[in-house]
Amino acid sequence: MRLLIGGSSTFLVHLKQFSDMLNKLGVESKLVFDGDYADGFPSRKVSNWFQTNKKFNKLIDEFKPDAIFVDRQRHFGINALKANIPLFVLLRGHYWSELYWNKRTMYKPLHRRIALREWNKLAKQIFNGSTVILPICKYLEKITNKFVPGKSTQVFFEGVDASKWYQVKGMNLKHPCVGLLQRATWWGKTSEMLILKKVLEKMPNVNFYWAGDGPLRERILSELDQYDNFHWLGDLQYPDKVREYLSAIDVYALITGMDLAPLSLKEAQLMRKPVIATNVGGNPEMMIDGKTGFLVEQGNAEQLIEKFELLLTDLDISKRMGDEGRKFIEDTFSWETVTKNFIDTIESYLK
Repeated sequence: MRLLIGGSSTFLVHLKQFSDMLNKLGVESKLVFDGDYADGFPSRKVSNWFQTNKKFNKLIDEFKPDAIFVDRQRHFGINALKANIPLFVLLRGHYWSELYWNKRTMYKPLHRRIALREWNKLAKQIFNGSTVILPICKYLEKITNKFVPGKSTQVFFEGVDASKWYQVKGMNLKHPCVGLLQRATWWGKTSEMLILKKVLEKMPNVNFYWAGDGPLRERILSELDQYDNFHWLGDLQYPDKVREYLSAIDVYALITGMDLAPLSLKEAQLMRKPVIATNVGGNPEMMIDGKTGFLVEQGNAEQLIEKFELLLTDLDISKRMGDEGRKFIEDTFSWETVTKNFIDTIESYLK
């Protein structure tokens, strides 16, 4: 069997691990950056609006895939449908919630509304024409079944390479400290971070570090930067600087209005850090509440403060949860386990 993987630039490093494991398990795979072979309106580069399909067709002729795997809804997937090749679509985010918030925030200007409308057309074609949609958690599978009724779905838990996550000399941070590692990309997700205002006021001796960036960064910093115990680190080079960051923090926190299978939540557990996450989306599937960390209810600053104080003062609990977290992620999200499950899925649909 041959599987062609067309990936977005942001996640190529993770798709490479998936592709390597496929090859190891007997499925010939080829990973490419989708934009190198298929693009068009409304690409951010005007020069790409008038691309032909020559490069894509040559890729197909040379590799002769039995199926195509994509991790976003763009022209590469459209071309796969036009070529009548079975298409497996990895769905990482709550596409419909992101669409809702983008319409009401960053995409209000006319030219952005036009781009968003065209991207949505592509997404609808890909969702409806796909052989299978692969949501990255059970929560997202339920959402997908609601918005694309009748379409086959199968949960695809993304893997993580545990061997890359080990203790190193950490960053020079002020302790005790809590680390956040998340992007600020759409308001329904990012706005929950503002609950930290109450936490920062009640815990002035605890330092909170945010590593991450995004178009909504300034909306967050304009309200949190006024606190002396809040520190923004910007984007960190992956994975080395992220490893140094996770080595240094005392507790990892994911304060979010929506997340589905956050990689940083898995990586923090692999680094044996106790974790706290907002009880939304797929977060409960990525940790074990009360065993590897704590889930807190959205909007509940008092609960957050209580859990932070517990983990920062009871070091025995923190260590035990960190050890349990490492074991949970290794057992559940190894690339070998994930890839074997995917091979079973794809073989059942290509019979």
